Amino acid sequence: MLDRPHRPRDKTTLATIAASAGVSVATVSKVVNGRDDVAAETRALVEDLLARHDYTPPSARRATTLSSTVEFLIDGDFSAYATQVVDGVVEAAGDSGAAVVVGLLRDARSNRLPSTPRAWARGMAAAGRTGVIVVTGELTAAHVDALAAVRLPLVVIDPLNLPRTEVTSVGSTNFNGGVSATQHLLQLGHRAIAYVGGPPGASCNQARLHGYRAAMESAGLVPREEHVLNEGFHYDVGRRLGARLLALPERPTAVVGGCDAISLGIMEAARVEGLRIPDDLSVTGFDDTDLAAMAAPPLTTIRQPLREMGRVALRTVLRMAGGEALDSHHVELATELVVRGSTAPPPR
Repeated sequence: MLDRPHRPRDKTTLATIAASAGVSVATVSKVVNGRDDVAAETRALVEDLLARHDYTPPSARRATTLSSTVEFLIDGDFSAYATQVVDGVVEAAGDSGAAVVVGLLRDARSNRLPSTPRAWARGMAAAGRTGVIVVTGELTAAHVDALAAVRLPLVVIDPLNLPRTEVTSVGSTNFNGGVSATQHLLQLGHRAIAYVGGPPGASCNQARLHGYRAAMESAGLVPREEHVLNEGFHYDVGRRLGARLLALPERPTAVVGGCDAISLGIMEAARVEGLRIPDDLSVTGFDDTDLAAMAAPPLTTIRQPLREMGRVALRTVLRMAGGEALDSHHVELATELVVRGSTAPPPR
């Protein structure tokens, strides 16, 4: 088996080596990356096969023709959320020997997606980009197809939509996060719990909202229609919709915010009304950006591993650029409830 002609270098993959050695792709990957948790005999066999196949890691093969430069595009403002994600992207790029170019997905003047997807994609390919990462983006099928036509791999972080099921995405367990935030408030004794979220059609917002509804229904509660509001992931949205909730004859005693920025806006709306957090109103967020811990009081929130999401996205797009097959097109990292000072039992 070892003496048969090996495939040309550009056809040799980890799966080829794994099949020849009779081991898993994960084991071969550990050997390639210098991990020490592989038996000596297995390591020797795999290393021999790597040499016989003249195997070169995808990132190194790619570097012979293209600079490993990834385009990181932000759809919207350069927020605290995006800052933490890009931290992870840049850190992983440094580990991989790649470079990152940060830009905006939408035109700064018109606030629209690139109007000529093919020219947009060709421009990035001509600039020598290795792949594209979009954070909280709302891409069209035409933009996805244009990138595919120039063979630029795409990874979307916390996508607002997925125009193709095969688009590779990195996110978190949004549904579980919505459940955890709502259950925390229920356990404190709240029953009139509202939800203020992002764009109604955004997949991540839908998952968080469904988690909120599931927790309420499990407690035998039906959310009041006027207590469920969805518009956008912005501070101003939280401040405006928070004021609307607090003006209701039967206002909520707690609010689940769809992101930290929304929740900080709700807290400001409460302050303007002369209400105290959490004595008069409890508020939870989602993301655990750096701003959450700096709020007054510090914000109870659902932690998304934002930096790790960025690291995973960068490593994934480089793997795709190197021709590696992915086990899954969708990666979800675990969320975690972080309890701080913005939640307490409801007022008596």
